Amino acid sequence: MKRIGTIDRPQTHDPRNQEPMTIPTREPVGSATPDVTIIGANDSRQNRTREMQLIPEALARAHMHDRLREADAERQAVRLIHARRMQRRAERASMRARRALAMAVMH
Repeated sequence: MKRIGTIDRPQTHDPRNQEPMTIPTREPVGSATPDVTIIGANDSRQNRTREMQLIPEALARAHMHDRLREADAERQAVRLIHARRMQRRAERASMRARRALAMAVMH
């Protein structure tokens, strides 16, 4: 026996495979809104599905771009800290050399 689906439990969930709704015979003609068929419905549905499938990829790409920018900023900060440390070390060495030269000239 072939089992026909209901509104709550459709035979299939894919709208393309569902049978079109029939107009009841006891309803007067023109009382209900006319059946509307949209020509590009399948194309738009396919497009929307494709776009929705690409959302995680775009999200991952944006996330990776943010991580790369953060890593680059971190590298710049580390380089700046290292350069300042080397500058202070060079200044201390310069002061030691001046002091040694002054001591040598004085004696």
